[in-house]
Amino acid sequence: MDTITPKVRASSETQAGTSQSPNPASAEAPSRTRLELWPVCQMRLLVKPRIHWVQSLGLSLGVPGQRRPSTLYPWHRAPAPGRVRRAWVIPPISVSENHKRLPYPLVQIKSDKQPLGSVIYSIQGPGVDEEPQGVFSIDKFTGKVFLNAMLDREKTDRFRLRAFALDLGGATLEEPTDLEIVVVDQNDNRPVFRQEAFSGRVLEGAVPGTYVTRAEATDADDPETDNAALRYSILEQDGPQLFSIDEHTGDIRTVQVGLDREVVAVYNLTLQVADMSGDGLTATASAIITLEDVNDNAPGFTRDEFFMEATEAVSGVDVGRLQVEDRDLPGSPNWAARFTILEGDPKGQFAIRTDPKTNEGVLSVVKPLDYESCEQYNLRVAVQNEAPLQAAAPRAERGQARVSVRVQDINEAPVFQENPLRTSLPEGVPPGTPVATFSAQDPDTQRLQRLSYSKDYDPDDWLRVDKATGQIQTQRVLSPASPFLKDGWYRAIILAYDDASPPSTATGTLSIEILEVNDHAPELSPPSGSVCSKPDQGSGLLLGATDADLPPHGAPFHFQLSPRVPELTRNWSVSRVNVSHARLRLRHQVREGLHRLSLLLRDSGQPPQQREQPLNVTVCRCGPDGACLPGAAARRAGGVGVSLGALVIVLASIILLLLLALPVALVTRSRRQSGDKGFLHGLQDDLRDNILNYDEQGGGEEDQDAYDINQLRHPTELAALCAPLGRPPLRRDAPFGRVRPQPPRMLPTSPADIADFINDGLEVADSDPSVPPYDTALIYDYEGDGSVAGTLSSILSSLGDEDQDYSCLRDWGPRFARLADLYGPP
Repeated sequence: MDTITPKVRASSETQAGTSQSPNPASAEAPSRTRLELWPVCQMRLLVKPRIHWVQSLGLSLGVPGQRRPSTLYPWHRAPAPGRVRRAWVIPPISVSENHKRLPYPLVQIKSDKQPLGSVIYSIQGPGVDEEPQGVFSIDKFTGKVFLNAMLDREKTDRFRLRAFALDLGGATLEEPTDLEIVVVDQNDNRPVFRQEAFSGRVLEGAVPGTYVTRAEATDADDPETDNAALRYSILEQDGPQLFSIDEHTGDIRTVQVGLDREVVAVYNLTLQVADMSGDGLTATASAIITLEDVNDNAPGFTRDEFFMEATEAVSGVDVGRLQVEDRDLPGSPNWAARFTILEGDPKGQFAIRTDPKTNEGVLSVVKPLDYESCEQYNLRVAVQNEAPLQAAAPRAERGQARVSVRVQDINEAPVFQENPLRTSLPEGVPPGTPVATFSAQDPDTQRLQRLSYSKDYDPDDWLRVDKATGQIQTQRVLSPASPFLKDGWYRAIILAYDDASPPSTATGTLSIEILEVNDHAPELSPPSGSVCSKPDQGSGLLLGATDADLPPHGAPFHFQLSPRVPELTRNWSVSRVNVSHARLRLRHQVREGLHRLSLLLRDSGQPPQQREQPLNVTVCRCGPDGACLPGAAARRAGGVGVSLGALVIVLASIILLLLLALPVALVTRSRRQSGDKGFLHGLQDDLRDNILNYDEQGGGEEDQDAYDINQLRHPTELAALCAPLGRPPLRRDAPFGRVRPQPPRMLPTSPADIADFINDGLEVADSDPSVPPYDTALIYDYEGDGSVAGTLSSILSSLGDEDQDYSCLRDWGPRFARLADLYGPP
């Protein structure tokens, strides 16, 4: 399709209306302007839509004085069939924001399909039925569009609506068309700085043009208009004009030299921003510019010379302070001082540190001073900053100073020449043995003082100290097993003090190493053993040795058959296994039995100790595994270490003891036979008073409330208490029936009759048909001759229990109360 070229032709009505009145709003009748658009299309069809409106000149300019809206014909019907309908874009309608005369008519739309009053108009979109609702409305019969609320371009800069035309029946007359309303911006927003105060830092002495910081502001108005065209400026700054600001970017820079932090450390600027390219609304803010310090001032002492005093023989103490001044920023490396001792301290006895709070130099003594060596020290010290000084900065007038330190004399403590003192002694030395001379010297050479010595710590009270000379001797023998010997060392503390007032004391440590002496010979272990009678059987007898001495006076040990008995080497041999063991073997077969050998043992001490010790060896017959057979082992056990004389003495002692015991046994037996008759009678009280419990389920021996022993000791009293009961009670679980009365049984008169008495009782119990299995005679012990308690089986001698009363059992204790509940009336 070719490009559409509209042709506009004004009718005579428009020209007449325009010539009569330039202001349509003041005319008696509204002028009617008709614009005819003649597009040329490729199809060579002429479409002649008409758009009619009553134009108000003030509408497009945003002047609120016009009341009559324009009349638009957005729809047009084709004059003949075959015509092609084309959609026309309505130009945007501009309206100024913040319009206060409301409601304000914007435009009027019409359709030429129906006469006036037969068309219903409506609009939809944001501001109508969408948020924000109610901003626009339309007269549904006339098609006039009204503005009902103030507009804010900063919230919504344009509205796109849809216009509809319906007939009275609700049928669509025209296709919906777009209606765009553009909000025209007004300068109703002041510019705003992004922050109330801007901060910046710049080194003092910076060259002109040095960037410091940037001030930024915003404006809510249309950025495409002058309403948001911002310009920056500096309204006020302290002192001379040292800073400038770029009016377009807001960059703040230095413009002059002479920034000195020591003169002015902080600058406060008042900034302004204005819209309309600097002629509109304004806003202000502040800028705080801090000058950063540089080391352009050298430190200097407040005086040329300082005087101090120090005490001798002490270290780690402060002597005095050196005051300095520096104009740079306190606490910064440009201000922090560092002191150096240039001369006067060849031994490094002094040091100067810096107090971080006051920046003063603190002079201290790090090594003890000696008044006798030097009475006064003259030091020359210098000061400088931690940070290097600027090249152009002037030097300080008092960068160095002199310090005089006078030493004060005091009574110094004695000094041991060697501390701790180490020496050694052999173990077991006798009392009076010299140990060492632990002497000290008095450093106060200008004072005549006498030194004395004493013990401060001697845990085993082994030493004696000469008070005048400090000579140390032993006063008794030190036991090798002393608990105060630690790894062979004995430790003591000696004091040396002068006779000044008050005296000064020095402490010395004496460490004595106790040297091991070879004073013990090794011992054989074990002293006996066995070997097979055949040399080719078994592995021989393994011999070992122990020594009470410590290395190197112990192993390796030397094992040897005694040289005093040379014939031993014909049958026996000893070979070394390791440093502490050897093996004894037979050279050829010898008789079985005990053989007594003699071995010589020697240690490796200096001088060596040796001991000849007996060894009892049993030669036995061995099995294939090289172990002694049982018979041989028995002979070996019987013969180890026992001689014939010893066996004779043992046998004679046994026979003598048997002879002495025989008359005593005969006398005892005769006395027992004479006392058999009264045996049971004599034990009657004891047996009755001691109940032997074999199946006790109560509290045991400690339970004294389980039963009332008096009831068993005096059953006659129990019968008196339960006199109304009549017959003995019968257990409820026993069968009812008559029990055959039993004849009275005779009590045994001798211990030999007790077994018959028990057997008879068992026989009677087994023959009673009424009680098993409810009552079985369990004989635990005989209750004694003439026991008044009777047999426990008598409790079942009653024929019935319906006439029994067991309530008296509650008087016997808590355990019998349970029986009363079981057998008593419910």
